[in-house]
Amino acid sequence: MKRSVTATLSLTEIFDNLSSAQLELIAALCEPMVLRRGQVLFRENEGSDDLYVIVRGAIEVLMNPGVITSQPEQEPVALTGLRPGQVFGEIALVDQGVRSATIRASEDNTELLRIPRDRLMRLCDTYPELGYKIMRNLAADLALKIRNTGLTIRQYQLLLSGQQKPPAR
Repeated sequence: MKRSVTATLSLTEIFDNLSSAQLELIAALCEPMVLRRGQVLFRENEGSDDLYVIVRGAIEVLMNPGVITSQPEQEPVALTGLRPGQVFGEIALVDQGVRSATIRASEDNTELLRIPRDRLMRLCDTYPELGYKIMRNLAADLALKIRNTGLTIRQYQLLLSGQQKPPAR
């Protein structure tokens, strides 16, 4: 990996405002990995609770529309793309539930840092100040995503009700 692990971690919102020593502790947990374009890291509804940081490349977040349409065998739909410095897997980090989306590399040589949940939680328990900062940042990140999702749902509701026209392209 070209950039140092601590430098990459320092660019993420979840590890914002951590000291160099705290970033080094987290860096020691990280397991680098590389995905090729089209490679699926995990699928929607699979069990997994690790956190991932994108170092280089890009990730597609896909969901099966069959959950909503009652037609389970549909092609997954891309919801969003993620770039270097962004994280994913934070929901399962909190609740240890199944994955809410499929994650697939959209570029060759997509580099990730995998942070195992059990090791991160043990570190947070050992260093409560570090744990507090991470959980505060994680809560802020999830709150922002929930707000954005709420706005998106409202826009779709307006479109479906005919009260708003689709944005011009």
